[in-house]
Amino acid sequence: MATVENDELSPTSPIDESDTGILSGPNPEPGLNGAPVRWYDADRKEPYTRITPFAEKHDPAVEFFFKPITLTALGLALTALAYIAMSSDVLEEGRDKSRWGVYAAVSAFLLFTMLHARDGPFIRPHPAFWRIVLGINLLYVLGMVFLLFQDLPSARQMMTFLDPSLGVPLDERSYAEDCTLTPTVLWNAIDIFCLAHALGWFGKALILRDYWFCWILSIAFELAEYSLQHQLPNFAECWWDHWLLDVLICNWIGTYLGMKTCSYFEVKHYTWRTFRQSRGLKSKGKRVLGQFSPHDWTTFQWEGTSSFRNYLVVVGLLAVFLMAELNPFYLKSLLWMEPSHPFVIARLAGVFLCALPAVRELYQYVSDPRKAVRMGQHAWLLIATICTELLCIIKWGQGQFTEPFPSHIRVFLSIGAFLLVLYPSVRFGVPSARRYLVKHGRDKRTKIS
Repeated sequence: MATVENDELSPTSPIDESDTGILSGPNPEPGLNGAPVRWYDADRKEPYTRITPFAEKHDPAVEFFFKPITLTALGLALTALAYIAMSSDVLEEGRDKSRWGVYAAVSAFLLFTMLHARDGPFIRPHPAFWRIVLGINLLYVLGMVFLLFQDLPSARQMMTFLDPSLGVPLDERSYAEDCTLTPTVLWNAIDIFCLAHALGWFGKALILRDYWFCWILSIAFELAEYSLQHQLPNFAECWWDHWLLDVLICNWIGTYLGMKTCSYFEVKHYTWRTFRQSRGLKSKGKRVLGQFSPHDWTTFQWEGTSSFRNYLVVVGLLAVFLMAELNPFYLKSLLWMEPSHPFVIARLAGVFLCALPAVRELYQYVSDPRKAVRMGQHAWLLIATICTELLCIIKWGQGQFTEPFPSHIRVFLSIGAFLLVLYPSVRFGVPSARRYLVKHGRDKRTKIS
């Protein structure tokens, strides 16, 4: 995996403080006022005693937009909270207050994360936006942890508190009823989900920024649908639906447009002016819209075959993405939610927003461990979210998916697992063993002589 140079890093990427210009001279030794760090203080090498809120570099083009207003925000929030909670004309007596209480608690939590959470790798449109995304992700994973301790009927009942229309069993639909390849059948197969496929792969291309990775993931997902269609009937599709309509048309169009967008950002020359420096309404309007575009762009070079570590990272990232793709299908089936339900759409959009900074943090952590001494908060939390969803599915799925894996699927999965182990063994294990034997033999001859 190629090492990322300093000029490719986002201004809020995890970097040495000597690079930020915050400190002058050599970096201080870890410690508190010159005293060594004790075991209960911390165990890390960065000079954390100098870290202060809003100390990371930010966009000077909109300086006023980055001034901390924590006390002002607290005062406004408390004023709004007092008015809503205590005014009888806003909340009449007798109205159910529990829903408003939950909304207020969630808003208070997100306000805290917006003001006090650590900045991530992105600063556009504003670091506070990505702090809110982090807070939403944390709330979601906490909700999934709570549901993990409930049985399936209780979880379904709790979902009705959020939406009374839920709690009704779904009719599972199979898409492999008529597989004759005719213009009429093909036209009838084109629906809103085709657009959803294309938009989804446009987003994945922006996240992964690699053609080969997207293609491998696209094919792997279709193979996963083949392997799991005995559990979920809506995974059953015609061959041309899998490979023509999905992979070669919808997925390819989305991936192509997404990679073209990445190429545009990669070669784009970023010259940012302040709002006051922009003259005319047109120029000021462009500057406002430019705040919602990337501040800079980093090209990902995953290089999954260059080392065993990179291979593990790429395979692990592929597995997490597959879980993130498959989990909503199982959750909506177990919790009785239609594919078009707002909860399902919100989950997909939320994972997309969370994955943007998460994959950027993971790439920085793997490609340049000297500067990123620990995994970023977005990456860590998103992995926890996907794995918690999987635990809920495994628990609730007991007794729901009774049909065993077909024998040919077992053989296919066994072959796939064998190849995943065989390749790194031949590619990395054999050369390492050969070098060890050569070095061991040389040392043995040296001792004898």
